Amino acid sequence: MPKLKMSLLTIIGGLTLLSSSAYAGVDAEVSYILNTLLFLIGGFLVMWMAAGFAMLESGLVTSKSVSTIAAKNIGLYSIAGLMFWLVGYNLAYGIPEGGYIGTFLPWSDASSVDTGYSDGSDWFFQMVFCATVCSIVSGTLAERIKIWPFFLFCAILAGIIYPIEMGWQWGGGHLAAAGFSDFAGSTLVHSAGAAAALAGAILLGPRLGRFTETGEAAPMQPFASSSIPLATLGVFILWMGWFGFNGGSQLAMGSFEDSSAVATIFINTNLAACAGVMACAAVSRLVTGKTDVIMMLNGALGGLVAITAEPLAPSPFLAIIIGAIGGIIVFFGTGLLLKLKIDDVVGAIPVHGFAGIFGTLVVPLTNSSASFGAQLTGIIWVNLFVFIVAFAVWYLMKITMGIRISEEAEKLGTDKAEVGVMAYSIRD
Repeated sequence: MPKLKMSLLTIIGGLTLLSSSAYAGVDAEVSYILNTLLFLIGGFLVMWMAAGFAMLESGLVTSKSVSTIAAKNIGLYSIAGLMFWLVGYNLAYGIPEGGYIGTFLPWSDASSVDTGYSDGSDWFFQMVFCATVCSIVSGTLAERIKIWPFFLFCAILAGIIYPIEMGWQWGGGHLAAAGFSDFAGSTLVHSAGAAAALAGAILLGPRLGRFTETGEAAPMQPFASSSIPLATLGVFILWMGWFGFNGGSQLAMGSFEDSSAVATIFINTNLAACAGVMACAAVSRLVTGKTDVIMMLNGALGGLVAITAEPLAPSPFLAIIIGAIGGIIVFFGTGLLLKLKIDDVVGAIPVHGFAGIFGTLVVPLTNSSASFGAQLTGIIWVNLFVFIVAFAVWYLMKITMGIRISEEAEKLGTDKAEVGVMAYSIRD
């Protein structure tokens, strides 16, 4: 009996120790491993979003441009990886506290247990965010942009423009000092990408025949989407990748609180996307008499973008409201662009720009440490900076090498004119 009693006491004591250590957190090396794992898992999920963007864009453009979209997307991802290693990371994270710009140096590994995670895992996680910004630009300018000027712009966007403005917040720059809050990048990633896309769309002009002489949008038949199922698959892949985008932005998983936070972020992210889908389904039916599947797809993305600025603090009910409003903003924002005669082939500007700004503005409703003044300041700084610099870059390329394919090439299709590939249907 004494031995049995001692064994029971030992077991109970061990369980108590395990229980208390679970809440107190793990040791530094285990925390380093768990945090690094979160970065790596989140990173490859966000990397897979590159495939989602490629499928979404390929499905929404005409059948004359699907191969070009594939070339642009694998090219932009590769360029982002090279440029973010070469100069982008240190431009963002080499910034002085409260400053404006980092250093023009390649990334180097300085991993230490004391930092809490592998430097390499952090570089990879941040790099795939950088690639996302370029993907946003790709869809807007589809079917009339030259492929190599687009690649050059992506190199500048991924290597210089995005890292500078991202560093203002996530690198400890002046927006962080001012109290701006953007958890996973509704403004720093999404509306920034939309601002760069808008600058390009204005200088590039619409596709041939997209608007009538009176300024009305032409019938969509000549611009029919090549594959709605492919676009839908792309959205589902983006939706999945968003769990890495938002969940990984917790930046830690080595404690009870961090692990629980990641789970909460997953739930709110999913609810916002669901709400965005159904809001667009309902609004499109009420306004047009049809349930617009493309609007439903973009509604999912609008909900995801809107919740990205603060996916942890809202209750599930508020996440649904934020996502639904994000979807509705996408629907009416798309109509606004048509009135302005801005040709955004996939609707990236309403999805990433308008919904991203909305999501950033409403952060103070659920996060008491944020203020509307700081949020508005951050939105203005980021979007104006990206738009002005991107406009200047696009303009310089336009007057030197040219950025738009010829009318003959556009009629022929970018697949044949730009990449020498044509997708033939079974009938052919």
